[in-house]
Amino acid sequence: MGLRAFIIKRVIYSFLLLLFVLTLNFVIFSLMPGDPTVFFAQTGKLTKEQAEAVAERFGLGKDPWTRYIKYIYNMLTFQFGYSYRTGEPVVEEVMTRLPNTLLLIGLSTVFSIVIGVILGVYAAYKRGSLADNFFVITSLMTYSFPSFWMGMLFLLIFSYHLRWFPAAGSLPREWAFNPPKNIWEYIAGRLYHLALPLAVLTLFMYGGYLLLTRACMLETLTEDYIVTARAKGLSERKVLFKHALKNASLPLVTSVALAFGFLLTGAIITEQVFTYPGMGEWLWLSINHYDYPSMQALFYLIALCVIIANLIADLLYGVIDPRIKYG
Repeated sequence: MGLRAFIIKRVIYSFLLLLFVLTLNFVIFSLMPGDPTVFFAQTGKLTKEQAEAVAERFGLGKDPWTRYIKYIYNMLTFQFGYSYRTGEPVVEEVMTRLPNTLLLIGLSTVFSIVIGVILGVYAAYKRGSLADNFFVITSLMTYSFPSFWMGMLFLLIFSYHLRWFPAAGSLPREWAFNPPKNIWEYIAGRLYHLALPLAVLTLFMYGGYLLLTRACMLETLTEDYIVTARAKGLSERKVLFKHALKNASLPLVTSVALAFGFLLTGAIITEQVFTYPGMGEWLWLSINHYDYPSMQALFYLIALCVIIANLIADLLYGVIDPRIKYG
Protein backbone atom coordinates (compact mmCIF):
# COMPACT_ATOMS: atom_id res chain seq x y z
CA MET A 1 0.00 0.00 0.00
CA GLY A 2 1.38 3.37 -1.02
CA LEU A 3 1.41 6.57 1.00
CA ARG A 4 -1.61 8.03 -0.80
CA ALA A 5 -3.74 4.94 -0.17
CA PHE A 6 -2.61 4.89 3.47
CA ILE A 7 -3.60 8.54 3.96
CA ILE A 8 -7.05 7.94 2.40
CA LYS A 9 -7.54 4.87 4.59
CA ARG A 10 -6.53 6.71 7.76
CA VAL A 11 -8.75 9.72 6.92
CA ILE A 12 -11.75 7.41 6.45
CA TYR A 13 -10.99 5.63 9.73
CA SER A 14 -10.60 8.97 11.49
CA PHE A 15 -13.94 10.21 10.17
CA LEU A 16 -15.69 7.02 11.29
CA LEU A 17 -14.06 7.38 14.70
CA LEU A 18 -15.27 10.98 14.90
CA LEU A 19 -18.83 9.84 14.10
CA PHE A 20 -18.59 7.23 16.84
CA VAL A 21 -17.41 9.85 19.36
CA LEU A 22 -20.20 12.21 18.31
CA THR A 23 -22.76 9.42 18.68
CA LEU A 24 -21.48 8.56 22.13
CA ASN A 25 -21.53 12.25 23.05
CA PHE A 26 -25.13 12.53 21.82
CA VAL A 27 -26.23 9.51 23.86
CA ILE A 28 -24.63 10.87 27.04
CA PHE A 29 -26.35 14.24 26.81
CA SER A 30 -29.65 12.68 25.74
CA LEU A 31 -29.73 10.61 28.92
CA MET A 32 -29.43 13.70 31.10
CA PRO A 33 -32.78 14.45 32.75
CA GLY A 34 -35.07 17.38 31.98
CA ASP A 35 -35.11 20.17 29.40
CA PRO A 36 -32.54 22.74 30.56
CA THR A 37 -33.71 25.36 28.06
CA VAL A 38 -37.01 25.67 29.93
CA PHE A 39 -35.24 26.12 33.26
CA PHE A 40 -32.79 28.71 32.01
CA ALA A 41 -35.47 30.59 30.08
CA GLN A 42 -37.46 30.86 33.30
CA THR A 43 -34.44 32.07 35.28
CA GLY A 44 -33.50 34.66 32.66
CA LYS A 45 -30.32 32.95 31.47
CA LEU A 46 -31.84 32.67 27.99
CA THR A 47 -34.51 34.82 26.43
CA LYS A 48 -37.64 33.10 25.22
CA GLU A 49 -36.55 33.61 21.62
CA GLN A 50 -33.12 32.13 22.29
CA ALA A 51 -34.64 29.12 24.07
CA GLU A 52 -36.95 28.53 21.10
CA ALA A 53 -34.01 28.88 18.69
CA VAL A 54 -31.98 26.35 20.70
CA ALA A 55 -34.93 23.93 20.83
CA GLU A 56 -35.39 24.24 17.06
CA ARG A 57 -31.71 23.90 16.24
CA PHE A 58 -31.17 20.81 18.39
CA GLY A 59 -34.57 19.26 17.70
CA LEU A 60 -35.59 19.24 21.36
CA GLY A 61 -38.99 17.63 21.90
CA LYS A 62 -38.74 15.64 18.65
CA ASP A 63 -37.93 11.99 18.08
CA PRO A 64 -34.36 10.78 18.85
CA TRP A 65 -33.45 10.15 15.21
CA THR A 66 -34.36 13.72 14.21
CA ARG A 67 -32.40 15.11 17.16
CA TYR A 68 -29.44 12.89 16.28
CA ILE A 69 -29.33 14.06 12.65
CA LYS A 70 -29.61 17.70 13.74
CA TYR A 71 -26.90 17.19 16.34
CA ILE A 72 -24.44 15.62 13.86
CA TYR A 73 -25.14 18.37 11.31
CA ASN A 74 -24.69 21.14 13.89
CA MET A 75 -21.43 19.73 15.22
CA LEU A 76 -19.91 19.16 11.78
CA THR A 77 -20.87 22.70 10.70
CA PHE A 78 -19.78 24.26 14.02
CA GLN A 79 -23.28 25.54 14.88
CA PHE A 80 -23.16 25.13 18.63
CA GLY A 81 -26.15 27.25 19.65
CA TYR A 82 -26.33 29.52 22.72
CA SER A 83 -24.72 29.08 26.10
CA TYR A 84 -27.23 28.33 28.85
CA ARG A 85 -25.01 30.12 31.34
CA THR A 86 -24.43 33.43 29.56
CA GLY A 87 -27.00 33.45 26.77
CA GLU A 88 -24.24 34.27 24.27
CA PRO A 89 -23.43 32.19 21.16
CA VAL A 90 -21.09 29.33 22.06
CA VAL A 91 -18.87 30.13 19.06
CA GLU A 92 -18.19 33.58 20.52
CA GLU A 93 -17.24 31.98 23.85
CA VAL A 94 -14.83 29.69 22.02
CA MET A 95 -13.22 32.49 20.03
CA THR A 96 -12.86 34.64 23.16
CA ARG A 97 -11.15 31.99 25.27
CA LEU A 98 -9.31 29.97 22.63
CA PRO A 99 -6.41 32.44 22.12
CA ASN A 100 -5.74 32.48 25.88
CA THR A 101 -5.61 28.69 26.06
CA LEU A 102 -3.49 28.31 22.93
CA LEU A 103 -1.04 30.83 24.33
CA LEU A 104 -0.80 29.26 27.80
CA ILE A 105 -1.05 25.55 26.98
CA GLY A 106 0.80 25.87 23.68
CA LEU A 107 3.81 27.66 25.14
CA SER A 108 3.95 25.46 28.25
CA THR A 109 3.74 22.32 26.10
CA VAL A 110 6.53 23.50 23.78
CA PHE A 111 8.75 24.55 26.69
CA SER A 112 8.17 21.32 28.60
CA ILE A 113 8.90 19.20 25.51
CA VAL A 114 12.12 21.05 24.67
CA ILE A 115 13.38 21.08 28.27
CA GLY A 116 12.31 17.49 28.93
CA VAL A 117 13.83 16.06 25.75
CA ILE A 118 17.17 17.88 26.11
CA LEU A 119 17.55 16.98 29.78
CA GLY A 120 16.35 13.43 29.08
CA VAL A 121 19.02 12.94 26.42
CA TYR A 122 21.68 14.31 28.75
CA ALA A 123 20.48 12.16 31.66
CA ALA A 124 20.62 9.03 29.47
CA TYR A 125 24.11 9.98 28.28
CA LYS A 126 25.23 10.46 31.89
CA ARG A 127 23.27 7.44 33.19
CA GLY A 128 24.20 6.44 36.71
CA SER A 129 25.99 9.72 37.40
CA LEU A 130 25.11 12.41 39.93
CA ALA A 131 23.60 14.58 37.17
CA ASP A 132 21.40 11.71 36.03
CA ASN A 133 20.13 11.07 39.55
CA PHE A 134 19.53 14.80 40.11
CA PHE A 135 17.48 15.24 36.93
CA VAL A 136 15.44 12.09 37.55
CA ILE A 137 14.66 12.96 41.19
CA THR A 138 13.75 16.60 40.47
CA SER A 139 11.57 15.64 37.51
CA LEU A 140 9.77 13.04 39.61
CA MET A 141 9.20 15.64 42.32
CA THR A 142 7.75 18.32 40.03
CA TYR A 143 5.74 15.70 38.14
CA SER A 144 4.28 14.39 41.40
CA PHE A 145 3.41 17.70 43.04
CA PRO A 146 -0.24 18.68 42.55
CA SER A 147 -0.46 21.53 40.06
CA PHE A 148 -2.90 23.46 42.28
CA TRP A 149 -0.42 23.28 45.17
CA MET A 150 2.42 24.60 43.00
CA GLY A 151 0.10 27.31 41.70
CA MET A 152 -0.88 28.47 45.18
CA LEU A 153 2.76 28.34 46.29
CA PHE A 154 3.80 30.52 43.33
CA LEU A 155 0.97 32.96 44.11
CA LEU A 156 2.00 33.13 47.75
CA ILE A 157 5.69 33.78 46.97
CA PHE A 158 5.77 35.75 43.74
CA SER A 159 2.44 37.56 43.91
CA TYR A 160 1.56 38.06 47.58
CA HIS A 161 4.99 38.46 49.22
CA LEU A 162 7.31 39.64 46.45
CA ARG A 163 4.57 41.29 44.35
CA TRP A 164 6.48 40.55 41.16
CA PHE A 165 3.53 39.17 39.19
CA PRO A 166 -0.26 39.62 39.20
CA ALA A 167 -2.46 37.07 40.95
CA ALA A 168 -5.21 36.71 38.33
CA GLY A 169 -6.38 37.47 34.82
CA SER A 170 -4.80 37.37 31.38
CA LEU A 171 -4.61 41.13 30.77
CA PRO A 172 -3.85 44.16 32.94
CA ARG A 173 -7.04 45.60 34.44
CA GLU A 174 -6.09 49.15 33.55
CA TRP A 175 -6.33 48.27 29.85
CA ALA A 176 -10.12 48.50 30.18
CA PHE A 177 -9.68 52.28 30.51
CA ASN A 178 -6.24 52.83 28.98
CA PRO A 179 -5.50 50.30 26.18
CA PRO A 180 -1.89 49.55 25.18
CA LYS A 181 -0.28 52.07 22.85
CA ASN A 182 1.69 49.59 20.70
CA ILE A 183 2.23 45.90 20.05
CA TRP A 184 5.26 45.66 22.35
CA GLU A 185 3.30 47.01 25.30
CA TYR A 186 0.56 44.49 24.53
CA ILE A 187 3.03 41.58 24.38
CA ALA A 188 4.70 42.68 27.62
CA GLY A 189 1.33 42.88 29.38
CA ARG A 190 0.29 39.43 28.19
CA LEU A 191 3.60 37.85 29.21
CA TYR A 192 3.44 39.57 32.60
CA HIS A 193 0.12 37.85 33.37
CA LEU A 194 1.19 34.62 31.68
CA ALA A 195 4.42 34.11 33.62
CA LEU A 196 3.16 32.33 36.75
CA PRO A 197 0.69 29.85 35.17
CA LEU A 198 3.19 29.18 32.38
CA ALA A 199 5.95 28.39 34.88
CA VAL A 200 3.67 26.09 36.89
CA LEU A 201 2.51 24.10 33.87
CA THR A 202 6.03 23.82 32.44
CA LEU A 203 7.41 22.53 35.73
CA PHE A 204 4.51 20.13 36.05
CA MET A 205 4.79 18.66 32.53
CA TYR A 206 8.50 18.57 31.64
CA GLY A 207 9.24 15.65 33.96
CA GLY A 208 7.11 13.25 31.94
CA TYR A 209 9.00 14.04 28.74
CA LEU A 210 12.35 13.81 30.54
CA LEU A 211 11.62 10.34 31.93
CA LEU A 212 10.18 9.09 28.63
CA THR A 213 13.14 10.42 26.63
CA ARG A 214 15.61 8.93 29.09
CA ALA A 215 13.96 5.50 28.95
CA CYS A 216 13.89 5.48 25.14
CA MET A 217 17.47 6.69 24.87
CA LEU A 218 18.82 4.08 27.29
CA GLU A 219 17.57 1.33 24.96
CA THR A 220 18.93 3.01 21.84
CA LEU A 221 22.41 3.89 23.16
CA THR A 222 23.31 0.20 23.46
CA GLU A 223 22.63 -0.55 19.78
CA ASP A 224 25.47 -1.49 17.42
CA TYR A 225 24.95 1.43 15.05
CA ILE A 226 25.65 3.85 17.92
CA VAL A 227 28.98 2.14 18.54
CA THR A 228 29.69 2.32 14.80
CA ALA A 229 28.83 6.02 14.67
CA ARG A 230 31.22 6.74 17.51
CA ALA A 231 33.91 4.63 15.86
CA LYS A 232 33.61 6.76 12.74
CA GLY A 233 34.60 9.78 14.80
CA LEU A 234 31.26 11.58 14.84
CA SER A 235 30.81 14.15 17.57
CA GLU A 236 28.86 13.07 20.63
CA ARG A 237 26.15 15.65 19.85
CA LYS A 238 25.52 14.12 16.42
CA VAL A 239 25.54 10.62 17.87
CA LEU A 240 23.01 11.55 20.55
CA PHE A 241 20.61 13.78 18.62
CA LYS A 242 20.96 12.74 14.98
CA HIS A 243 21.23 8.98 15.43
CA ALA A 244 20.09 7.90 18.90
CA LEU A 245 17.25 10.37 19.50
CA LYS A 246 15.83 10.03 16.00
CA ASN A 247 15.50 6.26 16.34
CA ALA A 248 14.14 6.57 19.90
CA SER A 249 11.58 9.25 19.07
CA LEU A 250 8.55 7.16 18.04
CA PRO A 251 7.08 7.00 21.59
CA LEU A 252 7.86 10.71 21.93
CA VAL A 253 5.96 11.49 18.73
CA THR A 254 2.87 9.77 20.13
CA SER A 255 3.17 11.60 23.45
CA VAL A 256 3.71 14.99 21.80
CA ALA A 257 0.83 14.45 19.37
CA LEU A 258 -1.55 13.63 22.21
CA ALA A 259 -0.31 16.64 24.19
CA PHE A 260 -1.15 18.98 21.32
CA GLY A 261 -4.37 17.09 20.68
CA PHE A 262 -5.57 17.91 24.18
CA LEU A 263 -4.65 21.60 23.93
CA LEU A 264 -8.30 22.65 23.89
CA THR A 265 -8.99 21.03 27.25
CA GLY A 266 -6.96 23.82 28.78
CA ALA A 267 -5.56 23.41 32.26
CA ILE A 268 -8.70 23.28 34.39
CA ILE A 269 -6.99 23.33 37.79
CA THR A 270 -4.26 25.83 36.91
CA GLU A 271 -6.69 28.19 35.19
CA GLN A 272 -8.94 28.05 38.24
CA VAL A 273 -6.05 28.83 40.62
CA PHE A 274 -4.88 31.81 38.57
CA THR A 275 -8.41 32.85 37.44
CA TYR A 276 -7.14 32.61 33.87
CA PRO A 277 -9.98 32.92 31.31
CA GLY A 278 -9.18 29.91 29.15
CA MET A 279 -10.96 26.83 27.84
CA GLY A 280 -10.29 24.89 31.03
CA GLU A 281 -12.05 27.48 33.18
CA TRP A 282 -14.89 27.59 30.65
CA LEU A 283 -15.30 23.80 30.83
CA TRP A 284 -15.39 23.96 34.64
CA LEU A 285 -18.03 26.72 34.62
CA SER A 286 -20.07 24.87 32.00
CA ILE A 287 -20.13 21.69 34.09
CA ASN A 288 -21.13 23.58 37.23
CA HIS A 289 -23.96 25.42 35.45
CA TYR A 290 -25.27 22.50 33.36
CA ASP A 291 -24.36 24.37 30.20
CA TYR A 292 -25.00 21.49 27.79
CA PRO A 293 -24.36 23.31 24.46
CA SER A 294 -20.98 24.55 25.70
CA MET A 295 -20.01 21.10 26.97
CA GLN A 296 -21.13 19.45 23.73
CA ALA A 297 -19.10 21.91 21.69
CA LEU A 298 -16.01 21.55 23.84
CA PHE A 299 -16.13 17.74 23.91
CA TYR A 300 -16.52 17.69 20.14
CA LEU A 301 -13.61 20.08 19.56
CA ILE A 302 -11.38 18.08 21.92
CA ALA A 303 -12.22 14.82 20.16
CA LEU A 304 -11.61 16.42 16.76
CA CYS A 305 -8.18 17.71 17.80
CA VAL A 306 -7.14 14.37 19.31
CA ILE A 307 -8.19 12.43 16.21
CA ILE A 308 -6.32 14.86 13.92
CA ALA A 309 -3.25 14.68 16.17
CA ASN A 310 -3.25 10.88 15.99
CA LEU A 311 -3.58 11.02 12.22
CA ILE A 312 -0.58 13.35 11.99
CA ALA A 313 1.41 11.08 14.32
CA ASP A 314 0.69 8.05 12.12
CA LEU A 315 1.99 9.92 9.09
CA LEU A 316 5.11 11.10 10.92
CA TYR A 317 6.07 7.54 11.89
CA GLY A 318 6.99 6.69 8.31
CA VAL A 319 8.93 9.95 7.89
CA ILE A 320 10.99 9.45 11.04
CA ASP A 321 11.59 5.71 10.69
CA PRO A 322 11.92 4.43 7.07
CA ARG A 323 11.64 0.86 8.36
CA ILE A 324 7.90 1.45 8.90
CA LYS A 325 5.92 0.49 5.83
CA TYR A 326 2.48 1.82 5.06
CA GLY A 327 0.20 -1.15 4.93
